[in-house]
Amino acid sequence: MTKRWKKRPPDSTWGDWGEDDELGRINLITPEKVLQGVQEVKAGKAFGLSIPLDYPGGSALNQRRYPPITHPTEDLQHKPDTFYNVVAKESIDPSFVDVWSDDQVTLWLQYSTQWDALAHQGALFDADDDGEAEPVYYNGFRAHEDIVGPKEDAKGDGSGSTSFARHLGLEHMAAHGVQGRGVLIDLEHHVGSDWTPVNYATLREIMAADKVVVEPGDMVVLHTGFTRQVMAWEKNPDPQKIMAMHPYLDASDPEILQWIIDSQLSALIADNYAVEGFQAPTPEPHTLLPIHHLCLFKLGVPLGELWWTQDLADWLRAHQRNRFLLTAPPLRLPGTQGSPLTPVATV
Repeated sequence: MTKRWKKRPPDSTWGDWGEDDELGRINLITPEKVLQGVQEVKAGKAFGLSIPLDYPGGSALNQRRYPPITHPTEDLQHKPDTFYNVVAKESIDPSFVDVWSDDQVTLWLQYSTQWDALAHQGALFDADDDGEAEPVYYNGFRAHEDIVGPKEDAKGDGSGSTSFARHLGLEHMAAHGVQGRGVLIDLEHHVGSDWTPVNYATLREIMAADKVVVEPGDMVVLHTGFTRQVMAWEKNPDPQKIMAMHPYLDASDPEILQWIIDSQLSALIADNYAVEGFQAPTPEPHTLLPIHHLCLFKLGVPLGELWWTQDLADWLRAHQRNRFLLTAPPLRLPGTQGSPLTPVATV
């Protein structure tokens, strides 16, 4: 196959795992890395790392994302919106005593606890090396060809109405399994609960104080306390406070970006909204979210957002630990730019 690119972005991993790679640094979660995660299981205690999928509530956090909407399906007589069906009364066989319930859901895939797929964010970049930037994604996959909208899908099989990413969707992560060693960094314990950018110097101090070591292939989890406040609001969040609360990685610090590159972490996860804070506009071309740009576009590092880390962080601190087995596959739904999940940490 002819390469989709002649020039790759600086510091990127494009092509490192082959021309057709769609996993990025998830490739670093090898059988050996899984065994390292298993070796961290000492107490046999499991922690669910998801908030309920109807949280945070409303659309204050993102105007394009809404809580899930559930509906009953039709009953056995094809009547819509029937939550249950008593078979004996519906004359299929009067001897049956079964009561059936079935439902359906309309789900905004990045509303709550989620993975961001590599298809979630691309960039304008001169991958053809012809002097003109074009919209491309990780490993050179192309907008309008590999990442498309329903009107652009000319295959004629109806897939355009349901699957927008012909490549880089989260089904590849789901098939992989996403199970390996997780490492928690407790930002809140050291810097508090205010809206605070954490630069590399501070991050390094935190990791040294808690004896945190990140090795290639580890999945890094940041605890900030953000989802604890989200849960406390009980689906009625303060629309102002939710946009600026609790610590976050300072993506304006080049050393933070270099740490992500050098550490060879396989996934970057936080209990906050975006891992990082939004960047202020500048006259020069720039990215709104430098960590997203680096991770999703250049390195192939999936981002986890709005995870529930409070119970795990408390337990790890009480037991002077920071490593655990993390199991976190997304939904195996082809073509998705994001996915809810119910990750599990086992200690």
